[in-house]
Amino acid sequence: MHKPLSKLEKLKHPLFDKYQLDVQIKRDDLLHNIISGNKWRKLKYNLERLKKGGHQGALTFGGSYSNHLHAFAYACKQQGIPCVGVIRGEARYASNFTLSWARHWGMQCHFIDRKNYRRRFDTDFIAELNELYPNYFVIPEGGSNSLAIPGVAEVLTELNQQTEFDTLMTPVGSGGTLAGLISGDTVTNSKQHRILGIAVLKQAEYLVNNVKDLLTERGLTHRNWQLLTEFHRGGYGKFSAEDAQRIVAFNQQTGVTFEPVYSGKMILALLDLIEQGYFQAKERIVLLHTGGLQGLGGMIEQGRLNSEDWPNLSQILKE
Repeated sequence: MHKPLSKLEKLKHPLFDKYQLDVQIKRDDLLHNIISGNKWRKLKYNLERLKKGGHQGALTFGGSYSNHLHAFAYACKQQGIPCVGVIRGEARYASNFTLSWARHWGMQCHFIDRKNYRRRFDTDFIAELNELYPNYFVIPEGGSNSLAIPGVAEVLTELNQQTEFDTLMTPVGSGGTLAGLISGDTVTNSKQHRILGIAVLKQAEYLVNNVKDLLTERGLTHRNWQLLTEFHRGGYGKFSAEDAQRIVAFNQQTGVTFEPVYSGKMILALLDLIEQGYFQAKERIVLLHTGGLQGLGGMIEQGRLNSEDWPNLSQILKE
């Protein structure tokens, strides 16, 4: 039998008691110190395919503070795979918190401007990169492709051994994790759970089609899922001081660390939805912690967060 890789913890909070909700957290942030959360799951089968295909190296895309690039660089180091990060931004970002670690682990940084970064899905742009980096296996931004789906789907295999639940919530950036969870629920359950995605970026409605495309590739149908797009807090990577303090307070109340770009936005959405009466009394909710805690280092470096609010950061980010 498949052994659960990450533990499940019950969360206690006054709001959960008030509205009679049972809330648990799937601790994928503890899968690995560096390659944590959904990054671990999405890279798993991508790297397996890369090694079987005899590729020279691996190439992927991300912003200058990307959780995906950070995890990708370390995973390639572990596997002895040469790797390139195609990065939206300027070369001066090479010394920031995230990319300093990525370069330390051997990732080559290839910086491009925003105009060219928008071409990252275009076949002609991929062909140009293939000329620069021959026989490099290309993994899309966020690791979200058909190979990511079975890795994320294993969350449902694990949850079915760990608990009974009604709703599973996840933050959503590129759509791969949401598609993987839907896929896992379709395959492992005759009665489908509700899968609820919280978009962390503005104008994210296009992700619905991305998710549907990933599911169609695998011939899957699941009707009980939804992407909520109104909880982005101003856009990708954006949050207010009040948002940050609400997350800090929740961290202190529950003993679990969430950051304000991904899982923290899921938490804020959860609290808002509870007070809006979205959930039924006695509903059993599981939250997926998708990791990404390395991002705290960059936000503290930029002065966007106070290091005193994240006292266990050094333990979280240890190599």
